[in-house]
Amino acid sequence: MKRLLIALAVSAALAVGFVWLFPEQALRAEFARQRLLAGAEVKIRAVDGETWHYLEAGRGPLIVLVHGYTGSKENWLPVMKRLSRAHRVIAVDLPGWGESAPKPGADYSPLAQAARLDAFLQAQDEPVALLVGHSMGGMISGLLLSDAHTARVERVVFMSAAGVRFKENAFARRVLAGDNPFAVYETGAFLAFLDRYVFADAPYLPTPMARVMVERRAAKRAFERRVFEQMRLGPQAFLLQERLPAIRQPVGLLWCDGDAIIDPSAAAVFAAGLPVSQTHILSGCGHMPMMERPRPVADYLLGRLR
Repeated sequence: MKRLLIALAVSAALAVGFVWLFPEQALRAEFARQRLLAGAEVKIRAVDGETWHYLEAGRGPLIVLVHGYTGSKENWLPVMKRLSRAHRVIAVDLPGWGESAPKPGADYSPLAQAARLDAFLQAQDEPVALLVGHSMGGMISGLLLSDAHTARVERVVFMSAAGVRFKENAFARRVLAGDNPFAVYETGAFLAFLDRYVFADAPYLPTPMARVMVERRAAKRAFERRVFEQMRLGPQAFLLQERLPAIRQPVGLLWCDGDAIIDPSAAAVFAAGLPVSQTHILSGCGHMPMMERPRPVADYLLGRLR
């Protein structure tokens, strides 16, 4: 027993040492571990001049998952295993985000991204049984669905989605005052941001791995700022709210009661404008329900397909 405890202690020490000495490799290893658990693999596909990096798992009716601002395809790994048991599941890196690098001078406004997402969906060899958009990804998905040529998408879920005017919270007041609360490029400030705004109960993230994530974002600082300003002040900022009546697919509205970024009151705004919708509020989580509450989120998404 003593030898086993010593072996476990040595293994833990080696793991901690690896994280501190090789944080980039540790972060990659963690994502690889999550992909293995989810049965997902990384794929690359060129569509209309855009190179899409995405995760794919499972077989069956197609589910497409679209991340939010500063997010990536890896945000969806906690729910992919459950979803992929009877479905083909794709989680994309939107052009400009994650491993899909931005192009100098290209337009990454919500409407431009909606057009790119439309091209990607049209390139699939089957209809989309369920399109799920989180935060900015919900805004982009909604703009796509407000066009008449999206009959290949059968159902949709807007999860903590942007694009409408909701009850002002502390985060919104900072944005309206001209601040960008997302613009945190120092490790301590980033961890504090996650704890204050993103999660109701922030998962443990080792400081060295957080530093790597901050460095990756800092390399795209100008891109992030440009996209944020278009979403905050541009003519497309609340275009989705005007277009909601044009969305004919059945819509699920999924929020957490502790969302400190896009207040849950936004769900009522969506519901008031959509022809067909159903709202579900989860308790005890924040802006990233698929990471904080993966099982109930996966169950809810599967329920929308029944």
